[in-house]
Amino acid sequence: MNKLSLSAFAAGLVFSFGLLLSGMANPEKVLGFLDLFGNWDPSLALVMGGAIAVGLPLFTIAKKRTTSIVGAPIQLPSKRDIDRRLILGSLAFGIGWGLAGFCPGPGIVAAGALKSGAFVFVLSMIGGMWAFRWLEKRHRPAN
Repeated sequence: MNKLSLSAFAAGLVFSFGLLLSGMANPEKVLGFLDLFGNWDPSLALVMGGAIAVGLPLFTIAKKRTTSIVGAPIQLPSKRDIDRRLILGSLAFGIGWGLAGFCPGPGIVAAGALKSGAFVFVLSMIGGMWAFRWLEKRHRPAN
């Protein structure tokens, strides 16, 4: 196994463990966090705050580099526009998150942990990605 694969494996393992430990892969916990006007559970805000506290300095360092510590190219997004596509995508993501209690990463982790409903969510997510690709191809202007 090369260094890139090994680092990806280690990062995925730590990430999935963190999602399970924090409750992010538990839809009831997530829906409790999203229920601002009911029985709100603010604990996931600490998880998100912790992720930002770790990620922010690392992204600041990454912006100054061209390769990662394992030699892979660093490709950070450069587009910063707030456009119709971003707003509609954000709304669709939020609706799906609010209905299911899963977002993509935690949904895949929950499926791996054999949580009920997670497989249906992941299959539906794949279906949504397929539908998006199909629509993109249909509406892409011919060159």
